[in-house]
Amino acid sequence: MEVTVTQENLSFALSNASRVASSKAGLPILSNILLRTDGSRLLVAATNLEVASSHKIGAKVIKPGSLTVPAKLLSDFLQNLPKGQITLTTNGAKLHIKADTSSSTINGVDDEEFPELPVIDDKKAVSYSIASDDFKQSVAQTVIAASSDSTRPILTGVYWHSFENNLYLAATDGYRLTERRIVDTASDVIAVIPTTTLQEVIRTLRDDTSEVEILFDETQVTFRLAEVEITSRLIDGNFPDYRQLIPATSDSSFTINRSELMRTIKIASLFARESGGGITLTLDTDAAKLTIHSIASEVGENSSEVNVTSTGVSASVSLNSRYLIDALNAVTSNEVNFGFSGKLAPCVLTEAVKDPVYKHIIMPLKS
Repeated sequence: MEVTVTQENLSFALSNASRVASSKAGLPILSNILLRTDGSRLLVAATNLEVASSHKIGAKVIKPGSLTVPAKLLSDFLQNLPKGQITLTTNGAKLHIKADTSSSTINGVDDEEFPELPVIDDKKAVSYSIASDDFKQSVAQTVIAASSDSTRPILTGVYWHSFENNLYLAATDGYRLTERRIVDTASDVIAVIPTTTLQEVIRTLRDDTSEVEILFDETQVTFRLAEVEITSRLIDGNFPDYRQLIPATSDSSFTINRSELMRTIKIASLFARESGGGITLTLDTDAAKLTIHSIASEVGENSSEVNVTSTGVSASVSLNSRYLIDALNAVTSNEVNFGFSGKLAPCVLTEAVKDPVYKHIIMPLKS
């Protein structure tokens, strides 16, 4: 193989692909990057058998060929080279790299030992094209509620599913739940995508990528971002029927400026560290005021009162302040609506609009 590429393009592809490369015991080839010519482009790929990342970059192909080389070494090496043209040449299992006045050789491994990259059949797949900004926002709004408990793997992913002609994303860890309506759909899809995969897609997205194409089959999902493809296995299992947990109505609700509520919650959280972040929200519908109270036996206590637009009955509820801050960070509107029904029923936070696309559910603390 002999190809010429730019340092910028190759370094970007390597930095992304090397995050996927693995150092699994017994499979040292997984810590390598695959370099393979593909017409007038160079394929840069890595896999850990759960996720595969492949990038195609423009290249001047003088002689086709392929080789695998250590991912971290090559990525770190390329990042320290000056911008400009780089020539890659293979001689057996050795990769020669020439850039400007620098010349180096890296020992590689024949690509026959490299696992076959997963492929989804476009004709049989369920596919969606989603604006990159909508994709990033929807993923960010849902992954925050996914679990990190490996004993319940189904909850460590985000549930992509069609419901009443819309595509939804949902996630829960048992203490909070997020749901985001993203696009209209006439297709049926049920898939749980690992949060690590979604986070990798977000990291790989470039500012100039306008759309994300997503393809599902029964066991895999592929994300296409211009010249980049990330393919992942789906998580096996049945996601909980979460909709039955979302209250249709609330006995008490209030609308408030998001920034004002965030500021007040952050202050209250400073006095709630000893109590696991617990704070108490008390709504007085007659006075249209919300009181936020927190107490720490050794530090002191805090009580703040803010004006709200309220409906329903006066009531109070105790919540984890960190969960509430996460929810407020996820909402993009200037005003939010918060509904609850007593001390034990799920609380619902949404944008203060007629038909919100995002819902954040938080379970109260038992007091």
